[in-house]
Amino acid sequence: MISPMRRFLFTSVFSVALASGVTGCGATTRSARAQSSVAVAAGASERGLASYYSDSLEGNTTANGEAYDPGALTAAHRTLPFGARVLVQRVDNGRSVIVRVNDRGPYAGAARIIDLSRASAEVLHMIRAGVVRVRLEVLSLPARSRRASR
Repeated sequence: MISPMRRFLFTSVFSVALASGVTGCGATTRSARAQSSVAVAAGASERGLASYYSDSLEGNTTANGEAYDPGALTAAHRTLPFGARVLVQRVDNGRSVIVRVNDRGPYAGAARIIDLSRASAEVLHMIRAGVVRVRLEVLSLPARSRRASR
């Protein structure tokens, strides 16, 4: 017969192991890898949450090698190619801004689909809120990405 303490420990460990296996640390990586292999075309759209970069990151190197400039209209996206131009529209107030993808992210959860520079966030009036619902529309892709997706 199993003691109540052992039963509790076993079920606790089993529950944690099961949860880890279902949601797993690798689930995000596999999902991101699968998304990056999908061809994207101008006109593609996406809905989700947007956040913005901290001012403390000014000057840090972005994924494409540029220094982060809070005054530039730039953004991070997990899969869009660097140089893609994206219309970002805030769902609740209709304000929009066109940004250029120059970094990878966001990494704060699957619901967040884009990280914006401070200047982009100011255009959308999202500084106080921090995170807002947005709709993205890909306006253009860099020339080499257009050739690759054909």
